[in-house]
Amino acid sequence: MKIAKDNIEIKMEIPGAIIRQKTDFGDATGIGKISGEYFSFSAGVDTTALFIGLEGNLCQCPHWGYVLNGQITTTDADGIKERVNANDLFFWPAGHNVKVDTDAEIIMFSPQKAHTHVINHMIDKVKQ
Repeated sequence: MKIAKDNIEIKMEIPGAIIRQKTDFGDATGIGKISGEYFSFSAGVDTTALFIGLEGNLCQCPHWGYVLNGQITTTDADGIKERVNANDLFFWPAGHNVKVDTDAEIIMFSPQKAHTHVINHMIDKVKQ
């Protein structure tokens, strides 16, 4: 299966960030259905406030992905920071926040149920 970026539904759009999610993109044994996601971020985006209210105030969904361009730093529950750059493959385990260092675009694959919960939580936070 393939899908063009512009054909992936925009689930959330706020100043500095566009989140696209294609649900039912595949099935990973033991994880269940996965979604394919294309995120576009502007420098300065920080997910900290959007994750308040989730367990540990962190995204509790793992992600596997690739950085098309830009630079992003994640911080885990222990305060450990990791930076990913253009052309890096990455794995972000559950329990992280994200800060965008330079404008970035990433492709991610995530357990659909868990990440849909996180995305819906962020959408609700923006509405408050």
